Parts: sequence; C-alpha cells; structure tokens
Amino acid sequence: MPEPVTASVREHRYRILVAGYALSSYGSYLNVVALNLYVYAVTDRALAVGAFMAVRLAAGIVAGLLAAPILARWSARSVMFWVNVVQAAVLAVLVAAPDTLRTPVLFVVSAVGGITGTVFLVALRGTVIPEMVAEDRRTWANSLMVSGRSLAMVAGFASAGVVVSLLGYTAAFLLDMATFLVCAVAVAQLPATRRRKTDPDEDPSDPAEAATEGGKKRRKLPAAVVVLAGAPVLGLMVLLRGVDALGSSSHNAALPVYSTELDTGSPATFVSVFWCVWAFGNIVAQQMIQRLPRRSEQALGALGFGLGTIVMSGAFILAFAGLPWTATVLIALLAGAADGLTEVSYTQHLQALPDTLRTHAFGLSATVESFGFGAGMIAVGAALDVFSPLSVVAVAHGVAIVIAVLFVALVLRRRSTEPAAAGTGAEARAEV
Repeated sequence: MPEPVTASVREHRYRILVAGYALSSYGSYLNVVALNLYVYAVTDRALAVGAFMAVRLAAGIVAGLLAAPILARWSARSVMFWVNVVQAAVLAVLVAAPDTLRTPVLFVVSAVGGITGTVFLVALRGTVIPEMVAEDRRTWANSLMVSGRSLAMVAGFASAGVVVSLLGYTAAFLLDMATFLVCAVAVAQLPATRRRKTDPDEDPSDPAEAATEGGKKRRKLPAAVVVLAGAPVLGLMVLLRGVDALGSSSHNAALPVYSTELDTGSPATFVSVFWCVWAFGNIVAQQMIQRLPRRSEQALGALGFGLGTIVMSGAFILAFAGLPWTATVLIALLAGAADGLTEVSYTQHLQALPDTLRTHAFGLSATVESFGFGAGMIAVGAALDVFSPLSVVAVAHGVAIVIAVLFVALVLRRRSTEPAAAGTGAEARAEV
C-alpha cells in the first residue's frame, strides 16, 4: 500500500498547483487582450467584440450551475486536469483553423474559456483547498492563491501589448496554450481527491432531498438554493458578491473613459498605473493575511467580507473623483488591499460549509458573480454614454455599500444574539 501523504507534502504540492494556476492565469489575462484585439481584427466590427465577451460570460453563468454535478461525478483532480487540456486544445485548433473558420472557432474558444475557467475555480476553492489543506491553514492557502492570480493579472495585462506587437497573435495563443499545459501537469501531481457520493440515500442530512414513497429520497432543488433560502447571512453574502461584481464592471468599463479624459495623448497611463498599484495593494494584503495569528483569522469570515466590501467600494468611487495623483495612488492601494481581504474572507467562509453544500454554494456564487458582471457591463456601457464616469461608478458601488452595510448589521445582530462560535468553521456554521 502507498504511504499516506503528510500535511507538509500536501502543502508542497499545493504550492506547485498555485504556481501552475498563476501561470495559466497569466496566459488567460494575456489572452483577454490578445483575443479581443484579434476578434476585432478578424471581423472588423466592434459588435463582435461585445458578442465575444457576452458568450464567455454566459458560458460562465451556465458553468456555475453545472460545476457541482460535474464534481459530484468525477474527482476534482480529473476535472481540473481536463479543463486545462481542453483549453489548450481549443487554442491549438484556433491557431490551425483556416481563415474561413476563424470567426466560429473564436466563439468556441470564448465559450470553452468561460466554462472551463469557472469549473476550475469551483473545484479549486470548493474541493481541493478544503481537502488538501488543514482548516487552520486555509487562510494561508486562499491568500497564496489570490496573490498568484494578482501577480498574473499585472504581468498578463502588462506584457500583452508587447507580445502581440512584437511576436503576433499566433505567438500569444501558443504561449497561452503552453501555460494551460503546465497547469495540467501541476494538477496531475495532486493526490486523488475524494468524490462525494451521488446516491442520496447515503446522505440523509442533505436539505435538498425530500422523502418519497418507500422511504427513498429524491433531489428536488439544488442544494445551494435550499440552504441559501434558509440562511439569511449566507444568502445575503452571495447577493452582495453579485452586486460587488456589478460594481467591478463599472470601474472596469469606466477606467478607459476616465483615463482618456485625464490624458488624451496617453490614455493608457492612468489605467496601467492604477492596476499596478491595485495589484501591489492586493499582494501586500495577502502577505499580511498569511502572517495573521490563528485567533485573528476569525475576523476573516463574514464580517471581514462585509467591512472589506465597504472600504473597497468607497475607494473605487474616490478613484474617479479627480483627486491629485498622490491621493489616487493611495486610494488604488487601499482598493487592492480591501479587494484581497474580501476575496479571502468570502472564500474561507464558503469553505467552512459542509461537504454536501460547499461545491453547490461555490457554483451558485460563480453564476451570480458572472451574471452581475455581465449585466453590469451592459448597463454601465450604456450609462457612460450619458453620465460621467464618477456618477456611474458611484451608483454601482454605492448600491454595493448599502447592501454591505445591511449585511454587516445582520452579522453583528446574529453575533449578539447567539453564543460566540469558536473557529472559522464554527463561525460559518453559526452564521449560515
């Protein structure tokens, strides 16, 4: 029999996985720029670029609902391995496709990217981290994952223009393909993760199951929907995450417009500096989170998520207020740090859910986030033609602040009326 894998070995393999994930994220962010430019170059229509983005977001919405059933049928390691292989394969098809087929293949690439990217993240956050990393090390594991993705975003966006202009689109696609293959190799070295059994009779405590004749059970509704319907804190938390995604769409769409207003001759300057400083703040926050003492980590649950959302949304609004460069840089730093805090707090809270609900909750959350971002991009794009960037961002993030204040009040009220829970997992179980 093979020797059991120790905790230190698991953490070492998790670091390798995060390195592979960061590398594939770099390729993905590089391709966000390269593919959008390529779609416009192939079709010569701005509408095609919007449709390309819409297909990816729609695929992500659907994938969030499919992720839990997929992970219930196959192991997380297998799913994560094959989604990387599939992404690499469709990029290879794009490179080899004749000119007459480039446009339909591009939309296949968009759909596959939306589906596989969402399923990979649900598997990573909802299954791999809880099963590979001890509960008292999840803060470190989540923070390491977010740090890797933040670095990848900056590197991907910063190098996209250089790679495309110097090496061309084909080189960019091949580079992205290679990063997915490297990530697949990193996934392959993981220990086999256990798969939740699909027979409902073996899980009588599942709230999504109802008794039928003969004592057998059947699944009536998705587990996440059932648990959220009866858990005001968790339900409001997922709703806030979706509204936060809508707010993110507002500053993503408004940044190029605002940057152009600041400097018509060099519109990319403000956008580049802002995102670099934002990422630096995110990474600094992750380094601080990873060094928190065990007792302080309890603040990273629901309350940390709510307070972080308030600070982050407020910072993004101030970023468009026309303040001096020094103040704007500090605001971007604060926005990045608060964004990092909310990401870790939110992920860690959902990871404390029972096994039967965790992947369902992460899948539903991914659907809500994709829908919020997609709907926001449509609404914000129309609003920016009429209103100023500051007005649009203030409304979108203002809604997030209002809901976050209600959420924090609900969390504090429940904490004052229920016995204090010890530990992150106990906190989540008490607040859901």
